[in-house]
Amino acid sequence: MLNFHVSDMTCSGCVKAITGAVHDLDATATVEADLDSKLVKVASSASADALAEAMRDAGFTVEKN
Repeated sequence: MLNFHVSDMTCSGCVKAITGAVHDLDATATVEADLDSKLVKVASSASADALAEAMRDAGFTVEKN
């Protein structure tokens, strides 16, 4: 599982957008998001850099944990 801190993830709409961005990159990825901690966990065959870039392209501020 790869962990990302997404400081501007504030609602379920954000979670949906992030999940969609990850699934556009890897349709089989598993995404878990915790709004309280702003933590997104991703299980994917894609690299952490590619996943972070996909989330950034969707408009979010992403840091790898």
